[in-house]
Amino acid sequence: MTTLYNHDQLSSFAPAYDRRFAKQLHDNVHGNIYLDPLFMKFIDTEEFQRLRDLKQLETYTTCFNIFGRIHVDVLASSLIKFRSVTHLVYPGAVHSRFEHSLGVYWLAGKAVHKLRAYQGLELGIDPFDIQTVKLAGLLHDVGHGPFSHTFERAFLPRVLNGAKWSHEEMSLKMIDHIVDEHNIEIDSDILKKAKEMVVADSEYASSKSTKEKRFLYDIVANGRNGTDVDKFDYIVRDSRACGLGCNFEFQRLLETMRVMDNEICYRAKELKAIEFMVIDALLKANDHLKISSFIDQPAEYWKLDDSILKTIETSHGQELKESRDLILRIRRRDLYQFCNEFSVPKDRLEHFKDITPQDIICSQSISNQKNSSVTLKEDDIAVSNVKINLARGTNNPLKSINFFQDFESNEKFSISDDRISHLLPACYEDRIVRVYSKKPELVEAVSEAFENFQLKTYGMKTQVHATPDKKKCRRS
Repeated sequence: MTTLYNHDQLSSFAPAYDRRFAKQLHDNVHGNIYLDPLFMKFIDTEEFQRLRDLKQLETYTTCFNIFGRIHVDVLASSLIKFRSVTHLVYPGAVHSRFEHSLGVYWLAGKAVHKLRAYQGLELGIDPFDIQTVKLAGLLHDVGHGPFSHTFERAFLPRVLNGAKWSHEEMSLKMIDHIVDEHNIEIDSDILKKAKEMVVADSEYASSKSTKEKRFLYDIVANGRNGTDVDKFDYIVRDSRACGLGCNFEFQRLLETMRVMDNEICYRAKELKAIEFMVIDALLKANDHLKISSFIDQPAEYWKLDDSILKTIETSHGQELKESRDLILRIRRRDLYQFCNEFSVPKDRLEHFKDITPQDIICSQSISNQKNSSVTLKEDDIAVSNVKINLARGTNNPLKSINFFQDFESNEKFSISDDRISHLLPACYEDRIVRVYSKKPELVEAVSEAFENFQLKTYGMKTQVHATPDKKKCRRS
């Protein structure tokens, strides 16, 4: 007799799975995966096993890597449109929707367990929710046809004479068919919500988007911003299948994500502070250690390495006290405080000049100075002017690359703008300005001066978010 999983029974389960009954398999991306008995009932059906014979390579990712390695050819633009035929061009680029579905099942479980571990009491995540999200991850692709999007977007429109068909809608039908055909007894609420999660990023998403635990619908098919475990799995899996390196670490995203206002959000990290502190320590030590005098003579220069910080740190002279204190702050993680950042508006990039601490100081309003009794100095602020481009400044790097058709051809050619994929950027350089306070008690004053600078320069605040209040309230 098939076990019926209802809400009350699920709530009594303590562990995520019971190893006595779970099936273990080894996945080449995620390692050991454990499958609960409920999910095996879906997997051990001919409908789900069919996914073994559906090749999948998300060639959006493939082409990104191909472009990244400058292997650009006419096929690249067609691969972006027609997926799951990639193996006919790149023989080793093969994996199926079967293992991808198992991977998404596993990551969906990981994601909801992380949220439960860190915010469980606050969010009210229960075993019912966990089973639902995992089921959605497992079944999210069962509606795909042969050659996937090639079949759906290129073949069917030419034979259906305008009739609509989508793999998302077919996924919902297939799920119901599997349950009915194989007499799988499952809580109707789990099934209903899992189906809603499968199509949460499509036109078939429920217009009555539930207010309760809406964040759960962000995990498998994120209709808000497209950041979901489906993509986490295929970015890594596609790269592996293509033999390309992949530095995308979804584990870090899973560890740092957080639900805010019923939506999954991700932490923004601050990285530059220590570099500024090392620079300041070297500058303050230079007069005494004559560091800059080593750079002209190889006989002296070879003696200069990273151990210069240890030399400063273990010194006892008063001349290096300021430098020593800075290194001690680094050791104790009493770092310069990130205040905020903004991206330079696109129409200002051409004539942009690096922002200096003096620019920020000059933007400190007189009223703020009176209210806070703080007058900022240049040495209170560190400014990072970040320039990110594709190695050719503001120019399109593809314009500088020539290609040839085949080894029988002696003609080279470039790719004009109208032949380049629209997925590539229209702007090839980004400028980001980041501002740091060297003293924690000055964060509020520096942040306000930085906001005033943006208003004075661009007529608006271009920063993404306000400086957190907890930083403004810090005191030394």
